[in-house]
Amino acid sequence: MAEQKPTYYITTPIYYPSGKLHIGNTYTTVACDAEARYKRLMGYDVFYLTGTDEHGLKIEQKAEKLGKQPQEYVDEMAAGIKKLWKTMEITNDKFIRTTDDYHEKAVQKIFQKFVDQGDIYKGKYKGWYSVDDEEYFTESQLAEVYRDDNGNVIGGKAPSGHEVQLVEEESYFFKMSKYSDWLMNYYKEHPDFIEPHTRVNEMVNNFLKPGLEDLAVTRTSFNWGVKVPNDPKHVVYVWIDALSNYITALGYGSDDSLFKKYWPADVHMVGKEIVRFHTIYWPIMLHALGLPLPKHVIGHGWLTMKDGKMSKSKGNVIYPETLVNRYGLDATRYYLLKAMPFGNDGVFSPEDFVDKVNYDLANDLGNLLNRTVAMINKYQDGKLVAQNDATTEYDTDLEQTAANAIAEFKAEMDRVHFADALSAVWKLVSRANKYIDETEPWVLAKDESKKAELSDVMTHLAKSLRVIAALIQPIMTHAPKEIITQLGLEGTNLDLTTLQFDDFPETAQVVAKGTPIFPRLDVKEEVEFIKSQMSANQKQKGRKAMEQAKKEAQKAMSEEETTGKKQIRIDVFDKVELKVAQITSAGHVEGADKLLKFHMDDGTEEGRQILSGIAEWYPDPSVLVGKKVLIVANLKPRKMRGEVSQGMLLSAEKDGNVTVVTVPDSLVPGMGVE
Repeated sequence: MAEQKPTYYITTPIYYPSGKLHIGNTYTTVACDAEARYKRLMGYDVFYLTGTDEHGLKIEQKAEKLGKQPQEYVDEMAAGIKKLWKTMEITNDKFIRTTDDYHEKAVQKIFQKFVDQGDIYKGKYKGWYSVDDEEYFTESQLAEVYRDDNGNVIGGKAPSGHEVQLVEEESYFFKMSKYSDWLMNYYKEHPDFIEPHTRVNEMVNNFLKPGLEDLAVTRTSFNWGVKVPNDPKHVVYVWIDALSNYITALGYGSDDSLFKKYWPADVHMVGKEIVRFHTIYWPIMLHALGLPLPKHVIGHGWLTMKDGKMSKSKGNVIYPETLVNRYGLDATRYYLLKAMPFGNDGVFSPEDFVDKVNYDLANDLGNLLNRTVAMINKYQDGKLVAQNDATTEYDTDLEQTAANAIAEFKAEMDRVHFADALSAVWKLVSRANKYIDETEPWVLAKDESKKAELSDVMTHLAKSLRVIAALIQPIMTHAPKEIITQLGLEGTNLDLTTLQFDDFPETAQVVAKGTPIFPRLDVKEEVEFIKSQMSANQKQKGRKAMEQAKKEAQKAMSEEETTGKKQIRIDVFDKVELKVAQITSAGHVEGADKLLKFHMDDGTEEGRQILSGIAEWYPDPSVLVGKKVLIVANLKPRKMRGEVSQGMLLSAEKDGNVTVVTVPDSLVPGMGVE
């Protein structure tokens, strides 16, 4: 009977599909993917969960603004997120959506259980609510308070910076206060439950010691959510609905086979801004259900910009697709995991990204492979031999460095410290490069009596690269295969459980000509490119790029005789707001032969929809998906055939043929045409 593998269950938070995910959001999913890949390579039976949190007032409002039903809106957003994870080669075992029927039914059962056992009661709620955060705040928790002339509080801002509004409504409450002492004791008895440990102090000092308040867990002011059993005017509020995904995805409340196998979770990985919900509300809910708690909740820092947290509203966002399309997936995944120190914030900058690609990947790793393959071809006709009697005085140190790298990499990956794990690998990369300089193969090649020693050097370099390729498998999905292929080592065992420096075939034949796996980047050009893709100060950046468009528009206005168009003053033209937008989806409007509908990324979180009567010229509108176009952004929205159109798509006509005007890929959605 085959030995049963140990299980490992890891989760990301489920993402709120209110806007496009940037590299800060993507970090968590890539980090969990790296850990899942590592555990599989270590012989574990892994279950990796991610998904989307699709209910709530904000979703209802966004859908209404776009003239859509909430389900239609979240279907589109979930499809986009799944596409992104495919681009990032994420190996999740399941993608849960809180609109999944089995999840909604399980949430209702969980809610009713809490009611039946007296953990939930009905009352009245009055307080400050942030739609963007989906969170209630007391006056003392607000970052900024607005007062009228008499000193009365009339509004304010949440710690996130979002505006709050006064809410007064009937609500169901969860008796969090009942479990406060239990949770404090649990923290003491399980010191590694929350990581990094500094987050424990935040939870205790900011929330538990001041007194844990009962939590409002339903709303009556919107409908888009899971209805409370026996009281359907109430919608289950976000945290019971969202947090339950970690158990409903495994079948809790329906088919418990996966739940019995994988629960409790080994790791919930979340951003530091939602640690409170995962380390206070979620443990209490699980305890009330009589279930064991997850083993670890890791609250990682933010990947910030120099001017603070990434945010579309601040205009400092960079998207993962931009980096992957330009620099490749491996470079992007490597950067995300190397740039974020455990427990602290990482800072993204174009300069740092380009430097890490050039120095770590191109200079250090890429050059090590290039030199090794070239020397094996030049000095040994491309042949490698595993063993010979000759050694150099530097062999033992290289071998020990490799052994240390393997042990240290595993230890850091077990602790989910990705940047430190990569640093361990790069110690071997650095040592192997130094080994070349120490042994001087070009000198050995000139002395026939040093032939065996030269062969030993080449084999030691190949062995080092094989170890490096094996170790970086969880982080980079293409480079390890390319390294192994160039060394002629296809079919060798790269299982991390048994990885050793000397586990090497008797002979191997490297490729006749190696190919750089990480080409060196032009620093100035690539820094400028990345800056051009970031949405900060778009209008300023757009001026130079769009100057030609302005000149042509002005020229067209002066050609009344040629065009037959009435001349207008420049101040009239200035009232028209032209913007760059990227088409994210396209389709026909139901019941209309001529109308097409386009969903656009226009630089705002919600995007926009535009209808255009160009179906005759674009019978397959999908050919326009991904294209960057010009739109009139300040037309008053109008409704056609039940669909809302929020602007105009610019097109050109000649001889009865209509062509949509497209712009270069270097232009950023939201950029203004001046």
